[in-house]
Formats: sequence, structure tokens, C-alpha cells
Amino acid sequence: MDDDIPLVRQEPAPQWYGRLRAQSGDLSPAHWLSGQGPERAAFGTVAGVAAPGFAAYARILHPARLDDRPVRWSTVAAAHGTRVTPGVRWHEVIGVDQDHADRCGPGLPGVWDEHPHEGPTPPDVARSLLPVLARHTRTPEQCWFGLWHGYGRWDWGRFPTFGTPGRDEVLLAGRLADAVSPATLDEFADLPDLWWPQDRAWCLGGDVDLVSTYVGGSPELITGLLAAPDLETHRVTPDSHVG
Repeated sequence: MDDDIPLVRQEPAPQWYGRLRAQSGDLSPAHWLSGQGPERAAFGTVAGVAAPGFAAYARILHPARLDDRPVRWSTVAAAHGTRVTPGVRWHEVIGVDQDHADRCGPGLPGVWDEHPHEGPTPPDVARSLLPVLARHTRTPEQCWFGLWHGYGRWDWGRFPTFGTPGRDEVLLAGRLADAVSPATLDEFADLPDLWWPQDRAWCLGGDVDLVSTYVGGSPELITGLLAAPDLETHRVTPDSHVG
């Protein structure tokens, strides 16, 4: 390792992450996600990202961009002569090898010029999710959120974490309507990876390495997500591999 390369400078993590409050004590609201047993989901599966035990699941694709405007994967696929399926990977949509997906040039002129956001739910997708999720919980004013402690901007070391398959998360609390509020703290702030209401009617999950968000919930919720005009959504199963 080159000793001359400076380490990333981290600031102490704030107590308030936007309008979400980081929990410094009781992590019991997240115990159902980190417990062991037959319901424990495997890392790299839909249920491993969005929690096991729900009746139905959906995958929401993070859009590509053209001149900073969202572009659906189906639009990109049509231009590349490929197709979008529930389990398709981005590199398959643009017709390149997985190892070269990030180095395939500036996109396709007039179709897309920026890859989908890799990481937790992008703010524009989150804003489209909020009204659908709010209709399918009795507790939108009391929600919980998990934020991976490894995002580089802030040092979360003073806060306890809970474990999920493959990640350790800081627990945040707030209203569902405030899920996007970290973006007001810093335009590059990552939104929480995990969202769930107090009544556990659903669970939303994302990950630093994914270009999709996953939601587990009732069949009615998933139908609502599929019908949302600003979301590109596919039904998936809990044991499907994530992408």
C-alpha cells in the first residue's frame, strides 16, 4: 500500500441524519431482522436484503440517466436489442461482460449516458415509493431505518449496530415521510438501506453494491408498486438472487 495516499477524512456522525434520529441505546426494534433461526435469509437473496417472511416481493430498478433525467431499463434494453426480466442484471441489459459494465463508455447517444445508481434507494425513486408505502401501513408516523455504518463520509463508531446478512447497520428512527431527509443534510448523503414501519407491514431493502431496491409486503402492496407510474417494478421471489 502507498503510505502517501491519505485516508478518507471522516466527520463524527450526527445524532440527526436529516430528520431521522440515530439510536444510541435500545436496538430492540431491529431484533427481528438480525435474529437467527429458520427464517434467517441468505446473503445475496431478495429476502436477505428486504427481510424474510412476507407474502410477496418486488424489485424496483434504479433508473439510468440521460442529461440527468431518469431512463427506464426497458428503454435502454430496447435500444440495445436486449430484454428486461425480473432477475436481469444491468450489464446484460447493455450487452457487455459484467467486469466491463462500468467501463463501457458514455452510454448510448440519445438513450442513456449514466449508469443506474449503485447503492441504497436513490432520492427520486424513494419519493415515488413513499405514497405507495404509506398506504400500506398503519404506522407511517413511527418507522425505523437501518444505515450501513461503512458509508465513508461519517464515522458511526459511537453508535451501536445491528446485524443483517452481510452488513452491520446503525438504527435510525423517524416518520416515513422523512426517509428522504438525509439528502437535505448533504446532497451526497446515502439514504438508509432498510426501512420498515412499527407495524412491520412491509420492509424495504437496498445495499451499497446494488442497482435495485427490494420490498417485501402484502400482495396488495406489491400490486400498488407495480402500478406506480414512476417506478419500474418486477415481481420477484424471496430466494431470487439480487442484482
